[in-house]
Amino acid sequence: MKSESPFDDLLALVKGAGDLATGVAWRLHRCGIPVVMTELPRPLTVRRAVAFAQAVYDDEHEVDWVTARRALVADVPEVLEAGEIPVLVDPETEAIDELAPSAVVDAILAKCNTGTTLESAPFVVALGPGFEAGVDCHVVIETNRGHNLGRAIWEGAAEADTGTPGALPGFDAAATRVLRAPVAGRLHALARIGDRLSAAQPFAEVVQASGEETTLLAPFDGVLRGLIHESVPLQAELKIGDLDPRCKPAHAFCISDKSLAVGGGVLEAFLHWHFGRIDDTVTEELGF
Repeated sequence: MKSESPFDDLLALVKGAGDLATGVAWRLHRCGIPVVMTELPRPLTVRRAVAFAQAVYDDEHEVDWVTARRALVADVPEVLEAGEIPVLVDPETEAIDELAPSAVVDAILAKCNTGTTLESAPFVVALGPGFEAGVDCHVVIETNRGHNLGRAIWEGAAEADTGTPGALPGFDAAATRVLRAPVAGRLHALARIGDRLSAAQPFAEVVQASGEETTLLAPFDGVLRGLIHESVPLQAELKIGDLDPRCKPAHAFCISDKSLAVGGGVLEAFLHWHFGRIDDTVTEELGF
């Protein structure tokens, strides 16, 4: 059962339930802030082992000792009372009108604003590029790897989308960990998340509508850190997997450093707002 928290009268609604959104929800939940999440009917999440989006497929999913449960809006109070995070299948985020959350966090990571406004809630946070603080939301959280990762930006925008995944520390930038579908079709997995793969080892097949199969090979040695759900219809170039050259299987099953940093930025912003400590000069003093 959920213990009492000074934030029990508040509610944070997180749009999206992928791995970065999960880091946000996990940070808030662990600090006693009630959280509800929304997702697509077929989430596109690749890092499913560490994404609460997996609850849409499995009805419930645990990440680092926190359980998320697929729910309807009517179930939200009961799920929260049980100390869990409700995940609603709500692609249009209609639950905002029904739940009237204290805060909304746009964690869809679409690299553009898909409908979040300053009027979405009393306090609105957005992750990454596509948003401007004071225009689309109250604060933007930097998601690009580097010196400013996780920083709360109260004036201005996050760094522009680079179009390429950030390089992992200690590895050549050319060794991109992102795996993409070469053609449209359906995925048939030949490996599981957490498996060690050798370069050129088959890890999946894409079956086209014609029945033709394209075998996908690991581009280098690594651990399969993520793989899209087999029920998702694939389009060419859709991100379908994540291969980690660090070769540590445990990394596939715990929240990443990036997700925790971004989640920490959201938590900082939320507490800053809740306790009335927003200072418009803070970003100017830091040189932003």
